[in-house]
Amino acid sequence: MPEPTRFSAIAAPAARPIPLWILYPLFFVAIYIPHWRLLPLPWFWDEAGYYIPAALDFFHTGSLIPTSTMTNAHPPLPSILLGEWWRLGGYHIAATRSFLCMIAAAALLGVFRLARTLGGDAVAVGVTVLTAIYPVWFVQSTMAHADLFSAAFTIWAISLVFDRPAADKPVVAATLFTLAALSKETAIVTPIALALWELTRLLTERPDSLKAANAPRWRWLCAYLFPVIPLALWYAYHHHVTGFTFGNPEFLRYNATANLTPVRILTSLLHRVSHLTLHMGLWVPTLLSLSVLWPLRQKPLPTQTHLTLTVILLANTLAFSVLGGALLTRYLLPLYPLLLILHLTLWRARTRLWPAFAALTAAAFVAALFFNPPYAIAPEDNLTYRDFILLHQQAARVLTSRYPAATVLTAWPATTELANPILGYVPRPLKTTTIDNFSAEQVQRAAADPGGYDTALVFSTKWVPPVGALSFLHLTERSDAKYYDFHRDLSPREIATLLHGEVVWQQYRNGEWAAILHFNRVVEARLMSGAAR
Repeated sequence: MPEPTRFSAIAAPAARPIPLWILYPLFFVAIYIPHWRLLPLPWFWDEAGYYIPAALDFFHTGSLIPTSTMTNAHPPLPSILLGEWWRLGGYHIAATRSFLCMIAAAALLGVFRLARTLGGDAVAVGVTVLTAIYPVWFVQSTMAHADLFSAAFTIWAISLVFDRPAADKPVVAATLFTLAALSKETAIVTPIALALWELTRLLTERPDSLKAANAPRWRWLCAYLFPVIPLALWYAYHHHVTGFTFGNPEFLRYNATANLTPVRILTSLLHRVSHLTLHMGLWVPTLLSLSVLWPLRQKPLPTQTHLTLTVILLANTLAFSVLGGALLTRYLLPLYPLLLILHLTLWRARTRLWPAFAALTAAAFVAALFFNPPYAIAPEDNLTYRDFILLHQQAARVLTSRYPAATVLTAWPATTELANPILGYVPRPLKTTTIDNFSAEQVQRAAADPGGYDTALVFSTKWVPPVGALSFLHLTERSDAKYYDFHRDLSPREIATLLHGEVVWQQYRNGEWAAILHFNRVVEARLMSGAAR
């Protein structure tokens, strides 16, 4: 007799499913081939600014807390995994991105396992393919962010939650949830949400339904709560070494304490809901699911499986409406396959057209990978990040060849790219001076100190719809500027005018741009000296 308190699958898996170890090489090849042109790309944004320097610190010194970049208390497991990979074959960017493809393949294997348990082979294939080509997941599959590692461990742990009963599953799940939390601290939200859900069910179900399964369910409750202990130990260690528990005060303010206002939380919640229902082609499966739910008198699907997946989605959506100063979609990486499982199982239960629905969704995802939406996005949400990197590579080559002794005015992350050759942009460091961005306010601040630089590298810090194109940016621009540091970058010509310089190089790629400005300070100084005489 099956255990009455475990979660039931929507569709029973095949009697003799294909072993996962056979599928893993196929998954890796399927990920590696479409990403091969992305593998040699230098490190991008937070990779260059934090994750790769932190991993290199561990690789060179064994330090779990980075010393070459500002510590923000992120757990050290990604640095450990990357550092140990480099010990095997040395530090190479393309080889490292290949390793990340291996992690992505393991994550997708977990997606396949979970979807097969809940919906059968056909749903598993559909969910896995759609997850792999969803723009945010596709791009993150070769990026050295903690989110990919965390998502892989989280998805595998969730797949065990829905497994058939087995004595050792809570132990393995607790281990995987712990590894997820030690990859990125926010992964703790999922096991805590499951613990609260399990406790709620224990307290609300009939007493006679608990008798036969009381002990196993308490074991699962302990499994969900166990990851809190190693994560707390990490923060205790971080505090012991640095004096800060959750990172430096500025990091804590930006990502947590400054966000605790009702209006900001509500605004973030609306953004997060859009990220899970509309963003990068998700509006297609959302509309399709709404279409099969209508009319509402049709029989709903209130299974424990759907309720549990919904609990995980809601808990993370609420958590990421409070945590994180930037509303990056990669924070939601483990949620996208869960969302797709809900969509495909609903379609399969309600309509024979569900394969066509899946095909329409795939087409929307592929289109979103190459074409940007009518609102501002982070470049890493689709292949726009490749345009960003190529522009910065070209600019770095121009600076290195024409102005090797220059002091370059620029903004992060270009300050890091130009200062650290190991990131793949420059053969030797260039001197830099920094401003926050290329808004009018920051450029005017730079104009007040013209002697601090003789060259400038300016660039688009985010993608925004071009002038004259369809744009929804005006709907959220005011709140985004207030709560999420949104700003409009001046054009290269406008910056050159304010700084009294000359645009000597500029390039555009699909709405992204970069330019180099030069200032003849020596000539200006001589003219001023002659005028004084």
